[in-house]
Amino acid sequence: MMITTGFPILSTPDIERSLTFWRDLLGGQVYFSFPDDGPPGYVAVQLGGMRLGIGLDSAIERDGPIQRISIWLYVDDCDAVTDHLRSAGIRVTEEPEDQVWGERMARVLDPDGNEVVVATESTVPTED
Repeated sequence: MMITTGFPILSTPDIERSLTFWRDLLGGQVYFSFPDDGPPGYVAVQLGGMRLGIGLDSAIERDGPIQRISIWLYVDDCDAVTDHLRSAGIRVTEEPEDQVWGERMARVLDPDGNEVVVATESTVPTED
C-alpha cells in the first residue's frame, strides 16, 4: 500500500463565507473548483505548502452537528487499499467508485469515527 499525498477537507454550508476566511483573509489561492460552471460544490485552496479542500454540505445547518472534516488520501490503488482496510475490520461507508471529475474514491471511518477518503488520482489529462 502506497500513500502518495493527502490533505484535509472542511465541510461548510457556505463556500463563499469559508473562502472569505481561507482565500481573502489568509491569502490562499484557489487552484481547483468543481463544477466548472455555476456555484462551486468544492474548491481546493493552496496556503503556502499546504493544500486544503472546502466542500459544500448544506446538511450541516439543517441537521445539526455532523462530520465537519475528513482526511483525503491519494493511494496507488483505491480498491486494494479499501479491501485491505475492510479486512482489518475498518468500516467502509462508501465503496470505491469512479467520480465524474475523473478520480476513483471510497470512504472509510478510522477507529474514532473520523472520515478518511481513499482515492486514486485521475489519469485523465486536464486542459490548461
